[in-house]
Amino acid sequence: MDISRHLGGGGWLSPARGPRYLQLRKRIDEAIETGILPEGAALPSEREIASLSGLSRVTVRKAIQALAENGAVVQRQGSGSFVTGRGQRVQQTLSHLTSYSEDMRQRGMSITSTWLERSVCLPTPEETAALSLADGASVSRIARLRSADGRPMAIERASLPTDILPNPMVVEKSLYEVLERDGNRPVRAFQKISAINLPQEEARLLGVAEGAAGLRIQRVSYLPTDRVAEFTNSVYRGDAYDFVAELRQ
Repeated sequence: MDISRHLGGGGWLSPARGPRYLQLRKRIDEAIETGILPEGAALPSEREIASLSGLSRVTVRKAIQALAENGAVVQRQGSGSFVTGRGQRVQQTLSHLTSYSEDMRQRGMSITSTWLERSVCLPTPEETAALSLADGASVSRIARLRSADGRPMAIERASLPTDILPNPMVVEKSLYEVLERDGNRPVRAFQKISAINLPQEEARLLGVAEGAAGLRIQRVSYLPTDRVAEFTNSVYRGDAYDFVAELRQ
């Protein structure tokens, strides 16, 4: 079935199924999930979708905007809307302290990173408080765009005391491998997860529409001595991750 037949006729519309733009969004989402619209495919224009479905262009525009907000499509000015290729969602446990590299390797996924920052600099007030830094201390900071199987997944930003990571340039792949080699691997952490709408620059890096759903994760990690070793402030794609935890009585 092609997209014209999938959207044509409007027989899938029903007053009992809620607002028409949400029904259209669901119909297009079904086309993406079943492969009628594969990754990278262009959606028909607003005019074409309106003609096929019998809906107004205002309704079509709202449906496409909703698809962009949840990361199903990306809108490119002057070019149209394109399927993002959301792929399989990754489930990440909250019960084990592991690195991104370790998580993706366990799933058999190919990992790539794009460096955004590697520097020794003056800390922000937030970093000073999280790392319990003394006045005048510097901080080692690394930031990178993490991808799995070629798909942007997360923007990771980590800050560490300079005596734990004197030279951030030595981190080429896994930060935790470097810390473990030096006897400074964290053994426990406190983590805070917040739902956000991705701002423009972070959305661009992750390949989704501005305002799409995301997850902001702040983590403070500790050495066996209870000293703070690492403070991370990272952003994950909301359409790519499920965080899971086992609860016991």
